[in-house]
Amino acid sequence: MNSESWPLELTEPLRGVVRIGTRASKLALWQAHWVRDQLRACWGPTLEVELVHITTEGDRIQDRPLHQIGGKGLFVNGIEDQLLAGAVDLAVHSMKDLPGALADGLMICCTPAREDSRDALVVRADVRQALRDAGEPVTIESLPAGARVGTTSLRRAALTRRLNPGVEVISLRGNVPTRLRKLDEGQFDAILLAAAGLRRLGLGDRVDAALDPEVFCPAATQGILALECRAADERVRALVSPLRDVDAADMAAAERSFLARLEGGCQVPMGCLAVLDGARMRVRGVVADPSGAPYYEADLEGPRADAAALGHALAGALLDQGAREVLRALAGGE
Repeated sequence: MNSESWPLELTEPLRGVVRIGTRASKLALWQAHWVRDQLRACWGPTLEVELVHITTEGDRIQDRPLHQIGGKGLFVNGIEDQLLAGAVDLAVHSMKDLPGALADGLMICCTPAREDSRDALVVRADVRQALRDAGEPVTIESLPAGARVGTTSLRRAALTRRLNPGVEVISLRGNVPTRLRKLDEGQFDAILLAAAGLRRLGLGDRVDAALDPEVFCPAATQGILALECRAADERVRALVSPLRDVDAADMAAAERSFLARLEGGCQVPMGCLAVLDGARMRVRGVVADPSGAPYYEADLEGPRADAAALGHALAGALLDQGAREVLRALAGGE
């Protein structure tokens, strides 16, 4: 089961322990602590919330780019195993880490309100000053030829090469503080991160440019948290229900449907963003070759009630344009 089902009501007292499974990175812990604090605020002191730190495959393997070691699920599978085994009751993920289909018996039980969906460009201080001295804006396009841009994302790498073919894109692994430290030490001239992660960690002042989604399409569901539980666990589903944001749930439905049809993971440079306007939704999607070309983009608009269908149709439009050939090449086909 992959989606939320509402409404639910609690049928047992708000007491006992709810165990949240989380990775131990600073951002993952911020997310888990936020969920813990929200639950405590909603249900009071009789509900005990316990955090369980879980090391995933993505945490253990740090010497290779993500797309070389399996892509989607690397930061999720170990936590899902503990959910299915009953060792934890609830998992908190960055939704963009989730594969298109969840493990049998699990479901996304809540999507809290979305943070900033955009990508962020962070530039080393001396590079930033040099651009300003030259009267240049701090953008990907203004980075000088040969500038070293760090990212672990094939999507960010492809879009960066498309905007500025003269830069050198270099793989950058590690949690957010580690990536910023490597930038400040001079290993990179600029790096690309999710604006949401920086804002959640109180590092929003490090953002030199929040990138326009029309030009630099974010990863599907970037900025959205996914709370995951066992599908049969109605108590946990009811406990997290006050945290649910309808707008985030609708955007996630469109973007995950897009992802599922393209079977996209870290091995595929693709992006998708749903934008709401009252009862209407506009969904934008891109697929690019890792080199930046060819590049395919499309937009669809329709009722937000048809969110999943819009995402599915948008993916089909890109396949029809020619994105199928990019996907086939990346999968090792002819």
